[in-house]
Formats: sequence, C-alpha cells, structure tokens
Amino acid sequence: MVRALLVIDVQNDFTEGGALGVDGGAAVAASITTYLLAHPDTYDVVLASRDWHNADDDNGGHFATDADPDFVVTWPRHCVAGTPGADYHPALDTSLVNIHITKGQGKPAYSIFQGITEDGVDVAETLDRLGVTDVDVVGIATDYCVRESALDAAGTNRATRVLTDLVAGVAAESSAATLVELQAAGIAVEPSGAASTHAASTHAAPTGAAQSNHTSPTSTETGV
Repeated sequence: MVRALLVIDVQNDFTEGGALGVDGGAAVAASITTYLLAHPDTYDVVLASRDWHNADDDNGGHFATDADPDFVVTWPRHCVAGTPGADYHPALDTSLVNIHITKGQGKPAYSIFQGITEDGVDVAETLDRLGVTDVDVVGIATDYCVRESALDAAGTNRATRVLTDLVAGVAAESSAATLVELQAAGIAVEPSGAASTHAASTHAAPTGAAQSNHTSPTSTETGV
C-alpha cells in the first residue's frame, strides 16, 4: 500500500480575512501541520494544491466581472497568481509537502486533479507514477474543492478518505450534505485519529516525490 495525503487549497484567500474566507480555515491549516508532524510515517507522499488564477482575465468566467458574483458559478477575484492571497496559509508547514500543485490558470478548477505539478504533469499521472493506492483528503472547502477532489480520487480507483477534523466548509448544511454524498459514493469519512492507525511503513518518499518548495511558481512552471 502506498498512501498519499492531498492537501486542498489551504490558502490565505480561503481562510479568515481572505477574499473567500472560510470560518475555521486557519485552524485547519494549523491542524494539518500538527497532524503531519505527529504522524510522519503515515504518508509516502504529500501533495498540496492551490488555486493559481490569471490576473488579466476572468479565468473562463470563474471571476465575476459584469455582475455581482453568484457564488455558484461566478466568484469574486481570489487566489491570483503571485499575490499574497494565493500563498499557502502560514500555519501550514509547507516543508512537509513533497509536491506542489497549481490549478485554475485561466479556467475554473475545483479538484486537485485539474491541476499540474511544477513540472507540468497532471495529478493522476503523478499518483500512478508513484504507485499510490490510497488517498486521504484534507483542506478547504469541504463543500467545493475537497468534495471534487475526493470524488475524482475515488474515480481513479484509489481507496479514498476525507478526514473530517482537517477540513473546513463554506456552510454547515452544505458541508454535512457533502459528507453524506461522499459516503454514498464509497468514500470513507472519518477523523484523522482513525487514519493514523493505518500508518504506512517507515521509509523515504518514493523516488521523484520530493520537489523544492516554491511559494510562488513562475509562469513557466505553472503554464500561466
């Protein structure tokens, strides 16, 4: 078994005070760090995604321009590449991340599987290359990007879990409904304490997993 942790969009714009701040986002950032430090052998590889939107267009209709955002299809400007809002929240220790994923360059993108590595490789291919069989999903927001990422992970025929104490949602009702939906789709929904009992065997990250930690990828790296 090769297990990966997918850390979804733990960015300043999605935490308190950001353009689309979610209550509890900062606490989730800190809790993910605490969890990884306490369980260093649970995961063979850790991937973290960020929205990394273009500054000079509406990103395929994702940004509201001619009308107020509807918060379903259109949104306020957020996570623009190279801005502080697109940075990881400082409570997330990015030294614990092996592979950085950017998504949403010029188009809407909710799932981490719509993103690419710093080398331009998509996530499914990256997980295949590393032989990943099991995936845990944490981050922001439960009812949007965590949801889409978990469904896509399960769709790649990997055993998938969402760790309920390491996610934060936009709204309590929609977040609760999302967890029910994910369970119905065969995705495990459980706290991180349960995940830690299934720790992977102690060994180094798979060959090719570790990458340098870049807070602000260049346009060459991201395809912006």
